Amino acid sequence: MSDDKARDRGPVGLLRIALAVVGTIFVIGIYPLTKLWPSGWAWGPDTSHYLAMIIGFYATLGVFLLLATRDPLANRSLIWFTVVSSVVHAAIMAVQALSDAGERGHLLGDVPALLIVAAVLAVLQRRAETPRSVAAGTR
Repeated sequence: MSDDKARDRGPVGLLRIALAVVGTIFVIGIYPLTKLWPSGWAWGPDTSHYLAMIIGFYATLGVFLLLATRDPLANRSLIWFTVVSSVVHAAIMAVQALSDAGERGHLLGDVPALLIVAAVLAVLQRRAETPRSVAAGTR
């Protein structure tokens, strides 16, 4: 089996799938989520300028995550940026949701969603970065 096909079935392949799913959700999923479950996904009033800004940011990040599916290992910094920025964003939102009773729905919506994204990408990126010999326990 060629190295490319082996990588597609192993950790790199799983990372590609995760990047495609997260990228697609970031590009086309955030806005519908804010309409379907506003208390868990949309911050502030309906006319908030924040919503357009955050959708623009995540759609842009999503496009780059989709591009990263071509060669995830060449896009490590983008993937780690997504991991770390998702944790930071979730932490800030959690503090804000805990301090504002009107925003508590986010503790069940976008806060855990970003933590899940961060955890999945971090685990898969680590596995993809680990050489096969180390992963198999050989030297």
